[in-house]
Parts: sequence; C-alpha cells; structure tokens
Amino acid sequence: MEENENLEENDKIVKMPISFYRDGVFTEGEDYVVREEPITLYLNDKEFVTLVCSPGDLKELAVGFLCSEGVLLKRDNLKSILIDEDKGLIWVETAGESPSQEMFLKRFVTSCCGRGRASFYFINDTKGVTQVKSELRVAPKDIFFLTDQLEKLSGLFKTTGGVHNAALCTIGNVALFYEDIGRHNAVDKIFGKCFLENITFSDKILVFSGRISSEILIKVAKMGIPMIVSRSAPTELAIRMADELGITVVGFARGGRLSVYAHRERIA
Repeated sequence: MEENENLEENDKIVKMPISFYRDGVFTEGEDYVVREEPITLYLNDKEFVTLVCSPGDLKELAVGFLCSEGVLLKRDNLKSILIDEDKGLIWVETAGESPSQEMFLKRFVTSCCGRGRASFYFINDTKGVTQVKSELRVAPKDIFFLTDQLEKLSGLFKTTGGVHNAALCTIGNVALFYEDIGRHNAVDKIFGKCFLENITFSDKILVFSGRISSEILIKVAKMGIPMIVSRSAPTELAIRMADELGITVVGFARGGRLSVYAHRERIA
C-alpha cells in the first residue's frame, strides 16, 4: 500500500511490523493496521453495554446505538452525554426509566407490520419501526454515482482493508460519511448524527459497503430511510422485512450493474 504522510496522524490506524510473502519469499516490513477499542457505555449511571469500535465519533456512536435499540426515541429524552475517550467510557443520561439488561437481551418473536410473520427477534427491535413512505425516485446512474463517491471517500479501507463504510446521501450528494470496524457501528454513527442535528430521512439513501442483514435493515427502518444500496448482498430475512416495511433494497451495485430486491418502483 502507498504511504501517505498524513496517515501517521490518523488515530484510527497504527503502523505495525509484519512479514510479507511474495513469489515464494518472505520479507520483513511495516504496514498500516486499523485500530480497535472497547467503549463501555453507562446509561443513567448503570453499566449498559460495551461496544467494540474504531476510535472517534463516539458521541454519534453512543447516541445512534441507543436510538437503534429503542432507548432514545425523541430528542428531548437525551439529557446529557459525557465521554472519556482515553478510558473508553461514555456516560449517557436520559429521561425516563432505563431498560433492564434482562429486557434488553430478551429474545422476543413478533410480527412485522401486523401480517403475522415472525420477523423481529428482540423486544428493542420493534420500538420505533413503522412503514417507510417516501416519494423518492432514483435513476440507476444516480446510484452508480453515489457508490463511486463512497469508494472515493473510503480512505481508511484503502489503507487497511479493515473497515466498513456508510454514507447518508441525497441524489447527487453525500451528506454524511463514516468508517468503522463494525458495519453496525458505521450505520449507528449516521443515526446518532442525524438524531443530534434533527436531520430528516425521507429524501435520503443509505449507501453501504457491507452485507444488508436484518439488523441493518431494522436500523434503516427506524431512521425512516426509503432506500439502502450496497456493493454486497442482502439476506433473505432483510428482503422480506424490506418488502413489508416499504424499503427499497439494492445490492451488488458496482461495475454498471445492480440488483433490486424490494420496492423497485423507486428506481426510475
């Protein structure tokens, strides 16, 4: 990989000694490796969860995670947030009672949009999920433009190969972009940023580098984003949920090709 003088200043990577194997021969050298750190989140003075993530954007990550888990539903519910990045600690104070760890992790099968099919597996997955309605229409050329922009912005991935990328976009523009070792974290950072700054979703597209799983689809539904685009594949459950929740799912969007798995009517 080509070296960049500014990379040494990036707190998300570190240069480490490694052995290269090329054409039958080992050589010693150095290469950039993505950093990983645990962050423990305290909710209303009680230890709630430990997240493993890339350094930086921790406020957005914490808030987005709590939004995704149905703990934060309204801006007024967030009272304060304090971060000690050196110690890997975040304290969040919210209005109302905190969910218990037992309820937070309890497996709970329910139906999607009242149709009686098992779709949600945890209680928190059902909070804040409604059918997405939007007049958004996107041409294939607009999708390819946005996936190209995602690739151009993915400097950390190009340097280390060790992160996922997520971008919140309008047609012709990338509004927000995050990279993280965890694909869920990258999406949560977008969720948190939008929650904190009251950014609306009905005209937005989530462009994503990773597999579209049911967990990612639920995050998209909770944000109210009408379309998710990925260079990778969706899962069967994510497609079924997207069909019922009104979300357009586009996969394998690369090289002038794409596959539409749900709600093709938004592709002009």
